[in-house]
Amino acid sequence: MKHELWTEGEKSQTFCLSGPRGDSARGLLGPGAKLAWTCEAASYFEAMTKYYEYMGWGEYISGFPEQDKKTYKELGWE
Repeated sequence: MKHELWTEGEKSQTFCLSGPRGDSARGLLGPGAKLAWTCEAASYFEAMTKYYEYMGWGEYISGFPEQDKKTYKELGWE
């Protein structure tokens, strides 16, 4: 699934799913928000791993790996 990173100003950002599943998150963005980056990922864990790499934050470590590593397909989202 496609994920989007939105930025507002220099410090605020939102990382969410693209399309209808991310509508509520994007609805919180102000009118000046800009789409900064996108990626494709098969699971939440994969998306967050790519996001951490993009941001230069090191390794993403999940507090709930069994759940976060389930693919979106396994969750019935595709």
